[in-house]
Amino acid sequence: MGGHHGEPYTVPHASTYKVENVPQLVEVKEALARQGLKDPWLRNEAWRYEPKAFGTHKSRLNTFLFRGLGVGFCAFLATVAVEYALGIGKGQGGHGHGHGHEEHGDKGHH
Repeated sequence: MGGHHGEPYTVPHASTYKVENVPQLVEVKEALARQGLKDPWLRNEAWRYEPKAFGTHKSRLNTFLFRGLGVGFCAFLATVAVEYALGIGKGQGGHGHGHGHEEHGDKGHH
């Protein structure tokens, strides 16, 4: 059957990710050492600090906060344009019922 053009990804060698290459993890390692402790699994967290693959903390935060903002703003503009073109929302008064104050009977309400 076709469609197999090689591996879609490459798995990096384990030696690529070292605790010594990540200042935050070195700080954790030293803090543990001051207390006489050692984390043998700390090296398993080094991949998370690869900026090429996962970005920086700031870039991930910006992506989280502003993802979809452009699409949402375009949808907002389209909604406003359609409502304006169809005349939706005009002349509905303060209550949104589509009639004036005289039908309420409470003239002092507004």
